Amino acid sequence: MQNMKIKKVLILGSGAIRIGQAGEFDYSGSQAIKALKEEGIKTVLINPNIATIQTSDYLADKVYFLPIESGFVEKVIKKEKPDGVLLSFGGQTALNVGVELFECGVFEKYHVKVLGTSVEVIKNTEDRDRFVKKIQEIHLNVPPSKAVSTVEDAICVAKRIGYPVMCRIAYALGGLGSGVAYTEKQLQDLAKKAFSFTKQILIEEYLGGWKELEYEVVRDRYDNCIVVCSMENVDPMGIHTGESIVTAPVQTLMSSENFMLRSLAIKVIRHLGIIGECNIQFALDPKSEDYRIIEVNARLSRSSALASKATGYPLAFIAAKLVLGYSLTEIQNMITGETSACFEPALDYVVVKYPRWDLQKFRRVSQTIGSEMKSVGEVMAIGRSFEEALQKAVRMLDVGLPGLACSDCVFSDLEKELKEPTDKRLFAIMEALRRGYSIETITKLSKVDPWFIAKIQNIVTLEKVLQRYSLSTLPAAVLKEVKQKGFSDQQIALLVKSTAKDVRVRRKKLGVIPFVKQIDTLAAEYPAKTNYLYLTYNACNDDIVFKDKNQVVVLGGGAYRIGSSVEFD
Repeated sequence: MQNMKIKKVLILGSGAIRIGQAGEFDYSGSQAIKALKEEGIKTVLINPNIATIQTSDYLADKVYFLPIESGFVEKVIKKEKPDGVLLSFGGQTALNVGVELFECGVFEKYHVKVLGTSVEVIKNTEDRDRFVKKIQEIHLNVPPSKAVSTVEDAICVAKRIGYPVMCRIAYALGGLGSGVAYTEKQLQDLAKKAFSFTKQILIEEYLGGWKELEYEVVRDRYDNCIVVCSMENVDPMGIHTGESIVTAPVQTLMSSENFMLRSLAIKVIRHLGIIGECNIQFALDPKSEDYRIIEVNARLSRSSALASKATGYPLAFIAAKLVLGYSLTEIQNMITGETSACFEPALDYVVVKYPRWDLQKFRRVSQTIGSEMKSVGEVMAIGRSFEEALQKAVRMLDVGLPGLACSDCVFSDLEKELKEPTDKRLFAIMEALRRGYSIETITKLSKVDPWFIAKIQNIVTLEKVLQRYSLSTLPAAVLKEVKQKGFSDQQIALLVKSTAKDVRVRRKKLGVIPFVKQIDTLAAEYPAKTNYLYLTYNACNDDIVFKDKNQVVVLGGGAYRIGSSVEFD
């Protein structure tokens, strides 16, 4: 580690409950405080939300319950005289305030060092024109775009790029004021709306129907890089990531495509000079290997929290260590206790993130989802298969749905629902499959990859299979299969005309029982020096059981090695 003589650090926290701030960034701030405390560094936190973990009295040495705004932050800097400041752990609002303070000379005035990624690098990722130039320096592809300040300029740029075009505000949070224009008239309306929020908007190539993918990348000051997690949107480009159903790791890419994007992600992050954690978003043509680099977030994001929980890799904690000058090879992975932070996690399970909406609370609100974010939260589910994780996620939404199967959503115009997605688009796909629509037809209408639709088809098929049986005649093999595809006892009961209690009794009698598994913690609890004894192969759930004297460890059916990832079931 490089001696940076940092004794006190100011952290811009997760902020209030609104887009660009809020509780999803509390994970990042609390992990950063823990990492700094471990180094004996005094921490000062600015955060207005007293309900967050990072404001707990056992974490930061001093907490200011103030808005994340430049005026308040400057007053705290003047009083506390910190040696350094962390900008990338509190969301987009904290990052914007940090840039503003830098440009106003506040950091220079009070001799405060911006730790980690420099402000110039942050500006290269935030300013669209600068970002495009930086990416073109290494001859990579970005969507053609142009910043404009009048409606007339927007129309001229759109003619040059070709319709349809995406219209969006450069520094908008949650996709505010953005949309897709297929005609000049639509662009005029969108541009007028966007200019009511800002003086400058972006007109760029629209990549509707392309796959949207995201890679979480970590880099240290010595240019070591790893890709911690890859994520793929079930929804195609054109829908805000916050509105999208997301899987980790990527599911539909060929090895060559995944390797290409992973390599590009590392190349971009090294060229930009980011230190710590960041994520990069790609669009990929489903019919070729043509790609576009959409954006780079030089900070911890909502996706970072998802990636960290999905992989067991403590992203924010590691990022905080890196900004202090550590290398990835010097930091031990505190989860495994055996490997360094330079090891990339390996997932042998599927994670699904599903957004949660409360659109029914508002009058005259459009149910259609697109480039503007309307979701108010999200859930994360883990399973051995995509079907299992997806059904778990739907149940976790707590909106009264038992899962994807047994849903009772009614659609008056199913094809319109598939073409113009709403918060019920997966249920529309489910209904279309029930009605006999082919996977190819649904893909053409919805632009959802046929792999995902085929997985939903598996759920529809098992739904029909269950309806052929009563509980007493239900074979153990079928019961095991539907449980592995995420069917709850309640769903099974609805389909075999029984009760969840009776299904549970029969399931246990047949030996179809769940196993509790953990993400990436095995090596920490059972070190490599332990002599494991292979005991038995459990055919019920394809699990291997190892025994160490008085302790029994249950491992998933994937490849086993110390430090490998196994899931909560």
